[in-house]
Amino acid sequence: MVKTDIHADDYALTVNTSKDMLACMQAGKLDSISIVPNMSCFEACMELLYEQIPALPFLPLMSVHLDFVEGRSLARRGEVPLLIKENTDLMGLSWGGVFKYSYLPWKRGQVKSQLKREIKAQIVRVQKVIDKCVEIAKEHGVPCHQDGLRLDSHQHAHMIPVVWEAVLEVVKEEGWRLSYIRNSKEVLGVFLSERTLWKTYRPINFVKNRLLSLYSHKVDRYYKAQGMEQMYLWGLVMSGRMDNARIEKLYPKMLRRAEQDGRTLEILFHPGLTLPEEVTPEIAKEAAEDFYMRGDRHIEKKAVLKNGRR
Repeated sequence: MVKTDIHADDYALTVNTSKDMLACMQAGKLDSISIVPNMSCFEACMELLYEQIPALPFLPLMSVHLDFVEGRSLARRGEVPLLIKENTDLMGLSWGGVFKYSYLPWKRGQVKSQLKREIKAQIVRVQKVIDKCVEIAKEHGVPCHQDGLRLDSHQHAHMIPVVWEAVLEVVKEEGWRLSYIRNSKEVLGVFLSERTLWKTYRPINFVKNRLLSLYSHKVDRYYKAQGMEQMYLWGLVMSGRMDNARIEKLYPKMLRRAEQDGRTLEILFHPGLTLPEEVTPEIAKEAAEDFYMRGDRHIEKKAVLKNGRR
């Protein structure tokens, strides 16, 4: 039988995003979540989670959601000038910017060094609150299977070569045990097999699927070398539109492909809605309008509540 992981990204992106995700946790529908390290609402969002843990049916696995494109730098001021906007502590790298630095030899070393400082700071901050969540769960008898360090990233930036190298170097240097790092590897053929759905996908998501697929082979090699269970991701082509109708149509095919290839299937949702008043300079305006504030987020929340952990 295929092991599935119902996952939600972006806890602590905003307070309302976190409240929506908490509703999914309270219903026992999420196997795992990712926590954004570097928003100013971080502490408030974590307090919400601490308060709710005693009443949860179980505590989902928690990952550090590394973020280099939004939020504020957590590294010491002046240590990461290539990562932030001038004269601020706001992260200033776009996904394309991180990608570009991977292929600029005269900048690559500098960027990797600065990324390592930021990655360490973000991991330390989130791992501290994860440890507290686990303590609260144990104190109240709430089932919890957190084990080792779990990592993924906003916009899958950890898959980009310079970031990937920086992440693994930090993990090794700090002696952390990595139990999970997302492989953003999604099988395109399943989506193409349903011709009736072709027009319902965003073309840009096909580009993301193909580009991340190119980088997925190094993650497969890392998994194999570390004896970790291989995985597929489902949530790129349908990102922002993981609705019930399409999930039900594609679910059997996704499971069959994962079973054939002996892989875990991580089903990725973004069920948290950002409110207009929560949009600050920490959040990219375009991303807020195109993704975070769209009603599609509540469509995904409904899909989680209907199709989540069973």
